Amino acid sequence: MEGMIMTAQLLLSLSILIAVHEWGHFVTARMFNIKVEKFYLFFDFLFPMANVLNFSLFKKKIGDTEFGIGWFPLGGYVKIAGMVDESMDKEQMKRPPEPWEFRAKPAWQRLIVMLGGIIVNVIMGVLIFIGLTYFLGDTYIPKDLINNNGGIDALVLGEEIGFKTGDKIVKINGKDFDDFQEIIKPDVLLSHNSYYTVLRDGQEVDIPIPSDFIENFNRKEAASNFVAPRIPAVVGRIAKVAPFKEEDGSIVEKESISAKVGLAPGDKFLEVDGQPVTYQDEVIDIVKAGPRDSISFKIQRDAEVLTFSERFKGYEVIGFLPRGLDKNQLAYINYGLGESIGLGTERAFGVIFLQLKAFKKIFSGDISFQKSLSGPIGMAQAFGTEWDWERFWRMTGLLSMVLAFMNLLPIPALDGGYVVFLLYEMISGREPSEKFFETALKIGMAMLLILMVFVFYNDIAKLITGG
Repeated sequence: MEGMIMTAQLLLSLSILIAVHEWGHFVTARMFNIKVEKFYLFFDFLFPMANVLNFSLFKKKIGDTEFGIGWFPLGGYVKIAGMVDESMDKEQMKRPPEPWEFRAKPAWQRLIVMLGGIIVNVIMGVLIFIGLTYFLGDTYIPKDLINNNGGIDALVLGEEIGFKTGDKIVKINGKDFDDFQEIIKPDVLLSHNSYYTVLRDGQEVDIPIPSDFIENFNRKEAASNFVAPRIPAVVGRIAKVAPFKEEDGSIVEKESISAKVGLAPGDKFLEVDGQPVTYQDEVIDIVKAGPRDSISFKIQRDAEVLTFSERFKGYEVIGFLPRGLDKNQLAYINYGLGESIGLGTERAFGVIFLQLKAFKKIFSGDISFQKSLSGPIGMAQAFGTEWDWERFWRMTGLLSMVLAFMNLLPIPALDGGYVVFLLYEMISGREPSEKFFETALKIGMAMLLILMVFVFYNDIAKLITGG
């Protein structure tokens, strides 16, 4: 079920973005009276083999354009008359150009048509970020809230680079900050020579961020294994059952310790096995310290102090989730329309600047191309296993800007490749030969096919290894 929810969100998001992108080409072509023969969401053939498995799930002709939904859900296209594209229809190119064909129009008009998809993806991305900023504002965890309540809980990735539980993060790259989530923002992780400054035992300590550290955040659940706010050992929710290891080594579910002894939400842990505790990480460390036949703990419930002792052999957890941060302690910022337009636009284009930073790090060898690459499976996981409309639109806005950026890359078969040829024509005054253009297009499509296979392989490998 979780996989279906992730897949449904990804398909809906990509469908919106592909339809908008192709509409950009469609509307600019019609603006210059260029005939558009087909407008398809997804491919009605086995991309990139234009003559293999040609069928559509739906099609309807409106005017001189056939609108449809293809069966191969990895893209979409508009078939513009007088242009060699994904469909590789070259028959019409053998005839003299008609006035309503793409090739009959001046280069500047053809350039606008090729940029149309990119332009509307940028516009859509900007509008989504503006809308999110205006309607939802910002909600964040204030850094001071964390620092005044025990600091951080250093998890696996945090300990790898030098964090310790109880550290208080006071600066990022020597600058003060307010939002605790800034510590994992891509622009921080991608910046050259980035570092955190923490307060530890009254001393400021700098913790450098490795240049390839962002690669870790493409691993499944990596962000939740970095650092987290230190949470008081106060019961939030009781687990009715917990994993139990039988003597033969099999794992079954049995009534949890917390349910057995009757723990209740709001109970505050004071001791576990005679050791004083304040925070949830201290409870976890004591429980995981080693196998035991029994466990004892002391809790405070309202004005009472209660002590429990229970057989523990076979269990690994007490069986409760701690009470998280109080929503009333979070910071909320609302923005006016003018502020939202400025801030939303900045955030949208910030996605492109981050892409440029990432490419620079990849080409310099600071981070691995393979580890940094995510395909459909990785993107689906980013949407999450629950349908969250705020996260859906944030991901869609981000993908819209990424799609615009990737389509502008100067690779034949992408819009950016066509743009390069058109700029060459406008500067030199002559078109590249038809044979050269066709060969370049085939090479570009082959590159995209190889990349697509590699992306799927990489996603599956990450899924299998959990990396």
